[in-house]
Amino acid sequence: MLVREHPSSCEDWWPAPQELLRRARGENFVVASLLVGKRTARHLRAVYLFARLVDECGDSAPGERLLALDRVESELNRAASGSSRDPVFRELGETMRECELPRSALARLIEANREDQRRPEYETYDELLAYCDLSANPVGELVLHVFGAATPARIALSNSVCTALQLIEHWQDVREDALHGRIYLPGEDRRRFGVERLDLVQDRAGEPLRRLLELEAHRAAELLSDGARLVATLSGRARLAVAGYVGGGHATLAAIERAGYDVLAAVPRASKLQRTIATGRVLAT
Repeated sequence: MLVREHPSSCEDWWPAPQELLRRARGENFVVASLLVGKRTARHLRAVYLFARLVDECGDSAPGERLLALDRVESELNRAASGSSRDPVFRELGETMRECELPRSALARLIEANREDQRRPEYETYDELLAYCDLSANPVGELVLHVFGAATPARIALSNSVCTALQLIEHWQDVREDALHGRIYLPGEDRRRFGVERLDLVQDRAGEPLRRLLELEAHRAAELLSDGARLVATLSGRARLAVAGYVGGGHATLAAIERAGYDVLAAVPRASKLQRTIATGRVLAT
């Protein structure tokens, strides 16, 4: 349990590491971690647990969620100094020191969730990309540091991959996000295709929404293909892991396409076999 610094109704709420990992099943980030050795998997787990905890504070914490995020940042500072007593942050602190993780990348994930509390939707695609630079791109940068492969050129390619994966997740979860008051489909694009807010919470996606999602899926595919050049710059386990992320993204996009871009009737998901095949294709290119 974290030290109680901010009186609020969320101060007795804190997800256990086991609960955070339970929610990880099928996610690209941890699926790829199965391809690496124990040491690297431990560090990837530390990064994942932190990212998942931040998201839970932004999405599920009772009471004032900005206060919960403030607590996370306070505990991040303790992790950096090696003084945290929370299991998630003790593990993160070890990884920060061993892998020289930049605190700035970790802090951007917190800031993304603060933005979620203040901003429920985005007007333009460029604004959405700027949000992804906070919410997704730091993860790729952190993974590269875990593998000892972080360079400016690789981070730039990683940003394309991570933004694509974030967009794909948003397009899978259109209905769920809308029910929680968040709309990631840009306002200018919704108007262009004649998509209303109520269209996002129906049992099935209408033709305008499916055409809009086809556009957004193609944008994500272009980013993913551009960033896939990162795989060829890596070797060994790092190459396998990043290929797993890219392959998982391609497999999910294929699942969305097979569903006719109707993400409301059911959330399109790729099977383990489909992700594995897609990863193999990435490695073969």
